[in-house]
Amino acid sequence: MMFYCLLAFHLAVVMIAPIYLLGIINRVKSLWAGRRGPRLNQVFFDLVRLLRKTPVYSVVTSWIFRIAPLIILSTTLMASLFCPIVPGFAPLGFPGDFVAFAYILGLGKLFLMLSALDTGSAFEGMGASREATYSALAEPTLLLGLGTLSWASGSQSFEDLVVTHGSLPLDMTLRMTIAGALFVVLLIESSRVPADDPTTHLELTMVHEVMILDHSGPELAMVQYASAMKMTLLAGIIASILNPFSAGVSLPSTALAEIVSLALIALIAVSVGLIESLTARLRFRAIPLFTLSAFMAVVVALVITAANQQVSP
Repeated sequence: MMFYCLLAFHLAVVMIAPIYLLGIINRVKSLWAGRRGPRLNQVFFDLVRLLRKTPVYSVVTSWIFRIAPLIILSTTLMASLFCPIVPGFAPLGFPGDFVAFAYILGLGKLFLMLSALDTGSAFEGMGASREATYSALAEPTLLLGLGTLSWASGSQSFEDLVVTHGSLPLDMTLRMTIAGALFVVLLIESSRVPADDPTTHLELTMVHEVMILDHSGPELAMVQYASAMKMTLLAGIIASILNPFSAGVSLPSTALAEIVSLALIALIAVSVGLIESLTARLRFRAIPLFTLSAFMAVVVALVITAANQQVSP
């Protein structure tokens, strides 16, 4: 019974939370600018509007361009089954599954870049090149951060390595450091400020948005929904790392863990909105340094974990 409750919560967050996650970000940005802003579920109506339209294809595109949105959405859904929204629970899991999670998402990004190159557009090819560069910079931080948590927790399963194994200040400091580094990964992978500006209309400065300029109708809806879902998964991982409660055997403890996870995901969305309201986009040459700061934070966490393992009896 408890498994089905957690499974229902997990699927509800994966499917519904992306809409409200973007809604919270947009509302925070609007309020900070002195405007009321769109309603929290406006993204849902935008997706419905796109689903009602007929896609348009360029004469130079091939079958890759047509199947790419389906693969992007399906790989994101597949990766969500390994992601622990609540610490201690994931629908699927096996030793080292966090590596599979990263590379399943990477497969979707590969087809996103291939679909951009398939259009024959110089602008979309430029965006694909930038996306590949940013992914190569962010991937070591993600894998090393999760690997450090695996070493510190003594577990190789994604659903268990995010569980807090103690209330020691060292453990919480380690988790907050890795969570901060993964938040930088979230900003880069989700193409948010300061790594990218999702609202820009200048092709020379676009990264993610320029790759989907030729997508339209339901296919554009799938790509946008998958992007929001990916950001939700990364926010869910950070929330699980910071969540002091794990999925228990009783309903009250499980409900408490779910509420805290939702609150932390909402707080992450507010933080993204504040960052986009208060900071400007970095120059392209500064983004590697921005990523390096997150990677060095994970390295520090790794050194702390290694030192702690040496002094432990």
